[in-house]
Amino acid sequence: MTAPVTVSITRHVDPAQEDQMLAWLRAGAELAERFDGFLGSGWVRPAVGSSEWHVLYRFADHDALDGWMSSAQRRWWLGSAQGIVDESQLEKRTGIEGWFDEPADVDVQDLRPAAAPPPRWKQMVSIFLVFLPLSLLVTYLGQEFLADLWMPLRVLVSVLVMTPVMIYAALPWITRLLHGWLHA
Repeated sequence: MTAPVTVSITRHVDPAQEDQMLAWLRAGAELAERFDGFLGSGWVRPAVGSSEWHVLYRFADHDALDGWMSSAQRRWWLGSAQGIVDESQLEKRTGIEGWFDEPADVDVQDLRPAAAPPPRWKQMVSIFLVFLPLSLLVTYLGQEFLADLWMPLRVLVSVLVMTPVMIYAALPWITRLLHGWLHA
């Protein structure tokens, strides 16, 4: 199973060029959404009038993101902002981070609206529903097949098995299954 990937690019622009920056961001989003695997985009600023902008793109997987990042359309789009926009940092994220983030208290403009995160207690219930049975299964199998191992090593093996199962299978599955309830 492939995990969605989000790229965050920090850009700097003269605050007097805000209208040009907004038009440029919208053009980039329109180009990106034509690519397979595009899931959304947006931007975040630390404060109104700040020269720093964090541009976000989300794609279904690394291959889809790489298709956009290496495309001629993106190169053309980046070239159209020469002298107006400077890129200072690029960061890619996959996995669980951001699934249940608190809403940011900064100036946020989403080009595609995102759902509000569910309440913390619903997040806890969702994780519990997959963590308990998985823990029981791994503990049982560990007693059956790893009983002779030193206990800290047995725990290490169980964590090494459970972490990828939780991140790549169990949590995506339970959040899809409970989506209506989580966001009710």
